[in-house]
Amino acid sequence: MDTALRLLAKSITWQVLGLVSMTLVGYLFTGSFTAGGGIALVGSGVGFCCYFLHETLWSKISWGRFSDDQSASIKPSSRA
Repeated sequence: MDTALRLLAKSITWQVLGLVSMTLVGYLFTGSFTAGGGIALVGSGVGFCCYFLHETLWSKISWGRFSDDQSASIKPSSRA
């Protein structure tokens, strides 16, 4: 499970990448880096909050996970 600090770092780096790409998309649609940047900033803030909440909620769900002890006991299928 990720620590809160790791989760925060992942969220920030993801949003920086999104901010840059959405600024470029906004510029292509509007012809203005100012308008494109404004759209990207608002989208980045909303996206950051949604991503952080999404990851936090999923970290509390155990479905689809197994512990290290369980992974050692799982053996690959020997079907040919």
